[in-house]
Amino acid sequence: MTISALVTGGTSGIGRAVANKLAQTGIHVLVVGRNVERGEKTIAEIRARGGQADFISSDLRDASSARQVARRAVELGHGQVDILINNAGVYPFGPTHETTEESFDKVYSLNVKVPYFLVAELAPLMAKRGKGAIVNLSTMVADYGASGMSLYGSSKAAINLLTKVWTAEYGPSGVRVNAVSPGPTRTEGTEAMGEGLERLAAEAPAGRPAIADEIAEAIVFLATDRSSFIQGAKLAVDGGRTAI
Repeated sequence: MTISALVTGGTSGIGRAVANKLAQTGIHVLVVGRNVERGEKTIAEIRARGGQADFISSDLRDASSARQVARRAVELGHGQVDILINNAGVYPFGPTHETTEESFDKVYSLNVKVPYFLVAELAPLMAKRGKGAIVNLSTMVADYGASGMSLYGSSKAAINLLTKVWTAEYGPSGVRVNAVSPGPTRTEGTEAMGEGLERLAAEAPAGRPAIADEIAEAIVFLATDRSSFIQGAKLAVDGGRTAI
């Protein structure tokens, strides 16, 4: 039976790179995104290269939408989802005292609540089959204090802990849960940062931003059997920033 993988935020940036790489290995990729045009283009490109892919349109704003996506993915995956990539997220920067409640709720809904309820829906099914892989996207700024990163960083710090908790809950049943912690990465979403991306990247030994494919390589590694004995890990892919 074909392995299926659900990739949230899979129509651009890191998520699209992950979807392409997984599809190249013969995995049936289920791509989630808000933008239908971008989603259909992503799916068409994967299929043109001989891969299997389907698009699920959703804004992933709450627990209900997360559960709907999970159930649709199970249908498209012919009864199962073997891999879950919790990639979708937002990353606003700014001082704590300028953060509105609306912004706070938006960030925590997409960055924490949605992954939480996707796992709640899919991990038990993986555990029942005795195998599965979940990869959560974190960030290097969840590991140290940085001005302006309170909202984004704290939401991903929650993901770091959830990675460990879900390992304790579902690991004994064969479900591997890990996280990837990227550094500054050049994507469509980070273009607006301009020189700020370069300045942030310059703080790391690598001295440059990553490209999406470099982060995707780490995600695919943790999602597949190449990392069969890795559970509850947080893999830093940040050019060495958190090592210094």
